Amino acid sequence: MLTRDEAQQLAKKLLGYSTFPECQVTITSWEQAYTRFANNGITTASFNLRNTVSIVSTREGRTGSYGVNDLDDASLKAAVKKAEELAAIAPPDPERLPAIGAQTFADTHDYDEATAVARAPQMIPHVKTIIDLAMKQKLVAAGLIERSHRVTAVANKNGLFGFHRAADSQLTTTIRMPDGSSSGWAGQPSTKLSEIDSARLGATASEKCLRWRKPQKIDPGNYTVLMEPTAAGDLVRLMAGAFSARETDEGRTFLSKRGGGTLLGEKVFPEFVTLRTDPFDPRQPALPWTNDLLPTRAISWIEKGVIANLAYDRYWANKTGKPATPGAGGRGGGGGFGFGAQGALTLEGGKASMDELIASVDRGLLITHFWYIRGVNQQTLQQTGLTRDGLFLIENGKITTPVMNFRFLESPVRLLKNTKMLGPAMRVRGLEGGMMIAPALVATDFPLPSISDAI
Repeated sequence: MLTRDEAQQLAKKLLGYSTFPECQVTITSWEQAYTRFANNGITTASFNLRNTVSIVSTREGRTGSYGVNDLDDASLKAAVKKAEELAAIAPPDPERLPAIGAQTFADTHDYDEATAVARAPQMIPHVKTIIDLAMKQKLVAAGLIERSHRVTAVANKNGLFGFHRAADSQLTTTIRMPDGSSSGWAGQPSTKLSEIDSARLGATASEKCLRWRKPQKIDPGNYTVLMEPTAAGDLVRLMAGAFSARETDEGRTFLSKRGGGTLLGEKVFPEFVTLRTDPFDPRQPALPWTNDLLPTRAISWIEKGVIANLAYDRYWANKTGKPATPGAGGRGGGGGFGFGAQGALTLEGGKASMDELIASVDRGLLITHFWYIRGVNQQTLQQTGLTRDGLFLIENGKITTPVMNFRFLESPVRLLKNTKMLGPAMRVRGLEGGMMIAPALVATDFPLPSISDAI
């Protein structure tokens, strides 16, 4: 993995090869170790290392970009030349702004040395714990434990240089009956591998599997739902990008008013709903710079139910006379914020325990998580997908019956509008990627229009 000095020297070399007035380089060094298991045994233990250099060259508003994985001088020179050749044949970009100058980027405190260097000997004990739990109950366990270490550096000809390193890990497991008739899931991401609780995850997945045997068929319809944190995060994370000032001004987001104007400053959600990004939250990794290379900061998008901010990238801020939003990255050319780059999305939680959330539901469904989520309407953020790995009927404040899976059709915007209670927030990562900090929540009128036979 590249050190700060090595990354800075590499960036200096690349910029020295450039003949264009503007050149930006991004250097990424990524390392991953993981162990897979299935059928109550380890199937794969792997280690990957990848270096990537991306060059963006600009002259007279024309921009070309090129990436390379080889770090020898000949490959780097060829990559810079290729970026310049592509720029020469590209049309001018009317929205291109001059390159930004030197910035100061704060440490986001998301690096843990023990996690960054962990290999199979540190991960296999977690796998053994889960497999032992499954076998003791005559169940079948599968899953993945992994850790990653990422170094990112960015530099340009105007003296800008940023360096960031982060470590992350996760353990997920699916436990099934031997005949495949029932399934339970549990997962935990953490910036510290030492904090992963494999015994708890194994027990949770096993319990769900055993309780979900012989699921009953109930009618489709709109239900009160209690979503566990992963399920809530599966949907709420899809609001990333929806606070783009440009797209909102152009009438393309749920914050756009018919006939013009935005919902900025208006109360849209219940008072207990606060959605923010905080790159300095140590629970999840995030770069300290935006896609526009501005320093990030914590920022609220929804504050006590009120739309508190919109995300202005440098171009739209310059065009509208507003300050750029340093807590946001880009989505296309329109602002917004994104995971991996800035990430650190948080839906603040409440104080209700899981037992209290269950007790608050007269009749509804407990949802473990979702999968195969796909967008239906970009403006309303309506999504469709399937429940998975544990769906239970709640009656009179108690979990009573396992039920068959459903397809849902809902927007995270409408979900939050209909939310009645929140539990404590925790970091989650869904089956389809995307991380955030989210609580369990109770919401009414959640559409489940059709039954799924899938386990």
